[in-house]
Amino acid sequence: MTAPIALVLGLLVLAIFLFASEKFSVDIITIFLLIILTATCILTPEEAFAGFGSDFVVTLVSIYIISGALQRSGVLDYFGARLVKASKLSAQRLTFYVMVLSGATSAFMNNTTTTAVYLPPVLSVARRMKLSPSKILMPLAYASILGGTVTMIGTSTNIAVNGYLAKNGFGHFNLFDIFPIGIILFITGLIYVLVIGRKLLPDIKEDNITEEILLRKYVTEIHILPNSRLIGEHVFDSTLSRMGFRILNVIRGESNFIPDSTSVIHPNDMLIVEGAIEHLVKVKETSGIEIRADALVSKEMQSGNIKLAEILVTGQSEFVGKSVKKFNFRQKYNLVVVAINRAGQTLTEKIGSTELQLGDILLVQGLADKIDYLQQNRSIIVIEDFRPELYKMKKGIYTLIIFIAAVVCSSLGVLPLSVAFMSAAFLTIVFRIVSVTNAYEHINFQLLIMIAGMSAFGTALVKSGASVYLASHITSVFGSLGNQWLLAG
Repeated sequence: MTAPIALVLGLLVLAIFLFASEKFSVDIITIFLLIILTATCILTPEEAFAGFGSDFVVTLVSIYIISGALQRSGVLDYFGARLVKASKLSAQRLTFYVMVLSGATSAFMNNTTTTAVYLPPVLSVARRMKLSPSKILMPLAYASILGGTVTMIGTSTNIAVNGYLAKNGFGHFNLFDIFPIGIILFITGLIYVLVIGRKLLPDIKEDNITEEILLRKYVTEIHILPNSRLIGEHVFDSTLSRMGFRILNVIRGESNFIPDSTSVIHPNDMLIVEGAIEHLVKVKETSGIEIRADALVSKEMQSGNIKLAEILVTGQSEFVGKSVKKFNFRQKYNLVVVAINRAGQTLTEKIGSTELQLGDILLVQGLADKIDYLQQNRSIIVIEDFRPELYKMKKGIYTLIIFIAAVVCSSLGVLPLSVAFMSAAFLTIVFRIVSVTNAYEHINFQLLIMIAGMSAFGTALVKSGASVYLASHITSVFGSLGNQWLLAG
């Protein structure tokens, strides 16, 4: 083994280890590899960066933009809404429905985007049916991956390999050339998961934050009478607050709002408060207030214009490692963080000073449109509240027509794959289905850098002789056993 071969194979092993450890982002690892390969003269700068201008990168960018347009239009949310309505199905039929929907979508979209889109409604359905989320989410992920094998644009790896084949003179696959083997793989995987796989998945029960709060806290309505001594007190400095209550909502006439530091208690206010049982006993002895009726969080907090929702903090969240107070969550999103769930434990005290971590689930309360805004934030996943944006369905239909036209043109050979989908992405922007700014937001630049950079790594494998070295060893071990064993090797 020569020194260049040893270096390239060593970098390959290092790359696999770093990718798996997730200590560094994939784009940083890829750039590091390119620096080493160019510094050791295994690759020229032109060879190292050739992948960034390749047609398969253009195809990927275009698909990201089209997927973003479909997501913003509410078309995919419509299917998610239909999924929520399927909560009366049996667990097995629900799994079948989820996998078929996910696989069909993933055949034409990035599988990560597909999974992210269907994650909230699937979680919602699992909760309604009192099913373990792991029994539904893993089949969702499997179907998304298997669906990507059905067409050439189903996953970024298909596009990358197809681009490599064309670049090196081996021809290229059309859109549906891999459909026969892909659909066999998908159907086989679907049957396996439904018959055997579901039984092997762990039955991990999810701790719902709202239910945990109800077990320890009690929410009730308090009516402020005209002669109450609480009138004129600031909400957060009131006698109720000093008694241990958290005043979550103020209902004043027809308005319903979240109090802030400037809010003052008025006569005839209806306060939605949270407190322990012993605090409710104390409040009965306070003159000038009246407990109207006992109320549950799920009933009162989710009525009218105020909503309660659970959100999942992802690795892309800008407030990871920061406290709610330091990040100014309330000022930035106009939402109140009611509780934090971490590793099955709800943190209800000193929430403002708790540093947020990857995987935290926040119970937030606020206006419905503010929670809707969170669903457009790629760093946050709303897992409890779900409302499709059907008012944009017209734009979604236009996007579908453009997308189908691109599929037909590329499959019939009217336009090359990259040109067809670049044209489709261009039209979604021209017709203002998605803005230029939003289009860039939907592009996964980390993945693009990794794919383009690792394409250059493939060139390094060839130039250094590592590819021939590996191929010769595979041939020597498996070649005498026949073509199938050679393919397996």
